Amino acid sequence: MTESDIQITVEGTPNPNAAKFVLDRDVPGEGSRSYFDPGAAAADPLAARLFEIDGVRALLLVENFITVTKTGDLEWPDLLDEIEAAILDALDAPDEL
Repeated sequence: MTESDIQITVEGTPNPNAAKFVLDRDVPGEGSRSYFDPGAAAADPLAARLFEIDGVRALLLVENFITVTKTGDLEWPDLLDEIEAAILDALDAPDEL
């Protein structure tokens, strides 16, 4: 699998500080999970990588999507590319997942 094979669609949510990143495949890992701080996500390589992005406040990983909640002081245009790149990077490194 390479990055170019993975399709991500970004959808809005009722919460203006949350966006849903829908993948064309299931999110790797065990079942549905949510994280509200980097410490809780430390054992999940994909979630840990997303928490490295300034402004990421919470994550929900379910089936084929990841809902990212951001802090209110940043705007989505400032975060979208970095979040998508982190997802692609994590999915392109299956040994870590």
